[in-house]
Amino acid sequence: MIRIVIAEDQRMMLGALSSLLNLEDDMEVVGQASNGQEALALVQQHTPDICLMDIEMPVKSGLEAAEELKGMNCKVIILTTFARTGYFERALKGGVRGYLLKDSPIEELAEAIRQVMNGRRIFAPDLVDEAYVEENPLTEREHAVLGLMADGKNTKEIAGHLFITTGTVRNYISIILNKLNASNRIEAITRSKEKGWFK
Repeated sequence: MIRIVIAEDQRMMLGALSSLLNLEDDMEVVGQASNGQEALALVQQHTPDICLMDIEMPVKSGLEAAEELKGMNCKVIILTTFARTGYFERALKGGVRGYLLKDSPIEELAEAIRQVMNGRRIFAPDLVDEAYVEENPLTEREHAVLGLMADGKNTKEIAGHLFITTGTVRNYISIILNKLNASNRIEAITRSKEKGWFK
């Protein structure tokens, strides 16, 4: 019997997933958590084989919890609506065994759980494609400007740091916003992080 803990902050989704997986002859849901912190406690308590983890949850995210579970006997499968390469790359580094999108049929999820139990890693194909296709459009200098923006530096400070004029900095910022299809600095930083181009 494959013992499973599910972490999902949407109650209806949590209940539905549990019910559907409990219908499988070889699976049993032994714990339900509404955030990453609860998931870690349930893993300690029940020592499940698999922890199905949503990403964006209160208190502790699924990725943070997965990183804490790395190296333990419990295999983590991320189940999310977010097909973001930044998240995917972080999940890979966190030792996650599977990364699936929530719109997958339950049969696919059940089969993925069995495959992971057999030592395989299962990742949504469109995610893998996107991770290797989409390249960072920013040049090294534009990336440096973005990094200083993320550090909270204003235009004058960035200019002083990179030994360029404030006008040149404004030009760089305009190019960055355009390339990242962002309407402001915060959005540009967020988008770059989501894509995994900016740590």
